[in-house]
Amino acid sequence: MKKTNRFVFDFLDQDAPDAEKDIIWRAGTPGSVIQADGAVHVSVPFVRQELKNMFLFPADSASLPDGKTASLTERDVVVRSYGDEIIRVTASENGVLPDDSANPMFACDSSISQTPLSVSKTDCGWVAKDEAGAVRFALNTAKPEVSEWSSLQPEPPASFTASVFPETGKEVPFVGYDAFFPHQSESYSLGFVERDGKTDRWMYSLKAFPSEKYAGTGERFASMNLAGRTLVLENTDGLGNNSNRCYKNVPFYISSRGYGVLIMTSGHVRLSLAAISTRAAQGLVEDDGLDLFFIGGKTLERIVYNYRRLTGFPSDVPVWSYGTWMAKMTYFSADETRTVVQKMREGQFPLDVIHLDTGWFKTDWKCEWTFSKERFPDPEGYLKEMKEKGVRVCLWQLPSIAKDTLYYEEAKNNRYFAPPKAKLDALGSNFSDVEFDGNIDFTNPAATKWYQGLLEKLLNMGVSAIKTDFGEVIDPNADYLNMPYKKLHNMYSLLYQKAAFEVSRRVKGKDALIWARAGWIGCQRYPVHWSGDCASSWDGMAGAIRGGLHAGVSGFGFWSHDVPGFHGVPSFMNSKPDDDVYIRWTQFGVFSSHLRYHGSYSREPYEYPAVAPVVREWLKLRYALIPYLIEQGKKCTESGYPVLRALIFHHENDPICWNIDDQFYFGDVFMVAPIMNSEGIRDVYLPEGDWVDFWTGERLHSEGRWLKNMKYALSRLPVYVRPNAKIPVYPETVSCTDEMDMSKVTALVFDSFYKGFEASVLGKHISL
Repeated sequence: MKKTNRFVFDFLDQDAPDAEKDIIWRAGTPGSVIQADGAVHVSVPFVRQELKNMFLFPADSASLPDGKTASLTERDVVVRSYGDEIIRVTASENGVLPDDSANPMFACDSSISQTPLSVSKTDCGWVAKDEAGAVRFALNTAKPEVSEWSSLQPEPPASFTASVFPETGKEVPFVGYDAFFPHQSESYSLGFVERDGKTDRWMYSLKAFPSEKYAGTGERFASMNLAGRTLVLENTDGLGNNSNRCYKNVPFYISSRGYGVLIMTSGHVRLSLAAISTRAAQGLVEDDGLDLFFIGGKTLERIVYNYRRLTGFPSDVPVWSYGTWMAKMTYFSADETRTVVQKMREGQFPLDVIHLDTGWFKTDWKCEWTFSKERFPDPEGYLKEMKEKGVRVCLWQLPSIAKDTLYYEEAKNNRYFAPPKAKLDALGSNFSDVEFDGNIDFTNPAATKWYQGLLEKLLNMGVSAIKTDFGEVIDPNADYLNMPYKKLHNMYSLLYQKAAFEVSRRVKGKDALIWARAGWIGCQRYPVHWSGDCASSWDGMAGAIRGGLHAGVSGFGFWSHDVPGFHGVPSFMNSKPDDDVYIRWTQFGVFSSHLRYHGSYSREPYEYPAVAPVVREWLKLRYALIPYLIEQGKKCTESGYPVLRALIFHHENDPICWNIDDQFYFGDVFMVAPIMNSEGIRDVYLPEGDWVDFWTGERLHSEGRWLKNMKYALSRLPVYVRPNAKIPVYPETVSCTDEMDMSKVTALVFDSFYKGFEASVLGKHISL
């Protein structure tokens, strides 16, 4: 649909065919505020709006079609406090608050509890304070001051004008007035849309300041600063890492002004961050209620930490998962993978995981959770053999069932997949001619238990991890047992991954891990997530990095990507990645939480003989850094930090860092600047402070400056560390993590005695 650059159409969709059913309500000035059960209850009047000549006017009851329909209604807005750094604002139709205990998106830490607010009247409205006397919510009911001169235009309508204080002194104002003249609004501070007599969607807008920047909203393949963007948070198959489509959408973002906003919903969300209106960060939430968490914290990390306190911390991952994962689309037999393992070992490329993609079933892509008898005649023996070689096995599957598969009739007869009302549309990146009849209905406890039983057999057999592919797209016309499509679509990934992770935890204990693609609120609890089907190209790599940085701001802790990109360019299946792309992407992978080679063409390093010797040394470095990864991974499960971090985690007061999307921190110590061109040249930004060149040991001081046109040989890329940082490393070459004796771990200190990589304990067995 062509953009009109008008709020009423581009945000409220009033030019859509079904908009004829819509009734728009705009918040006015509250007249009643009370205190009850430690919360503040605001009775907000909403005025019905009429669309006339592209403008919205307050409706007059006499002018409405039936002459009887009310032009005024009220909704209860409840303000609650959860400690010193979280304020919750909830709007509902009948004053009934949502049942948090029944919401799987919540996984509240024991430290989360409601703390009382008291409310008092002021000369211009009301204020709510916490027990320490700090203002946490303020409502302005005074009429705007005017100096009367002309009646050419009417005075502005009454408005909901309020501010939230997620922490002491941190004010987040709603946009009270955002208009050219009274009927040309660019946002509503608060409003809702009614359809067929029911509340269909809510809208809100917060004041956007001229220099304010935003990041997060999920795995966004976009520039670091999202100001000026309008985003649709609706999970879909991304079909790459270079578009507005996202596998992982999360209705949570962070502002450079030091606050975060979590929209607690599973409905589709539209966010316009200083775009449709440059004065407003506004949201349209397709839900019958509005539930906003305003999250404070003195640092960006603390804001993400508080988000995780509400929705769950990432689980820790097993040591073996930090090793090299090898995959392609797809290995078709046990013998094929035996050859891969043999060649990796002979070539001295360390390896810990073989991933079997779509080809371990009887028929490629026809997922039936059972090994092909012809190509994997003895799966138990095969898995035991791989484990004895220090190799774990991960299996691909998806949450869809095709006809003529092993469990189809059982699933259909027991309603384990949602009965379709029409032919199921394609999943998106279904690279086969397999037609799937339905998605497993994870709103049905019996279906979830049945699915977990299928995985349990495989895990008990010796499989180490399950790849929970897809989950972004479900049939909008199917009949799900306990939730309508509108509420289930985005949440489906959470229910899917929760089911897979929980059975993995039951069987594998602390070694539990899944490999997941889709995402929504809470999915960070179930690692690891990866960026989907990125292109094997420089732009594909750039998109993946951006996605990882935004994912880290959005609560994900362990995140990965396909090295060296998933699909070929221009031939999807047959364009082999260039050698330099292979090396540069390997370097990016080494400095990511998890390192997995995967794609539509062979990805094994021995298939790239010209650069294989360099790859070998980089994989040695990866294994040397595993003790550091263990340390950083543990920190990730207890803090707000991801392993791969945007620069703003450590330099949030530097406005330049809010615009850098091609550098990152790898844990606390390393700042990495991947190279994404064949010339080996890039500019590097050094934030304020002292730095040590990882390769040379050179000391640099910066007030915040650019190093321009830095040129690096293919075997290296810009890496800097902080002076006197100390990290644990493994000082010997191994072929897999099973060979590591952690009593041998030693410290690498970047002090005045550090003379560069070659002179360090790592340089003794790694030639880079």
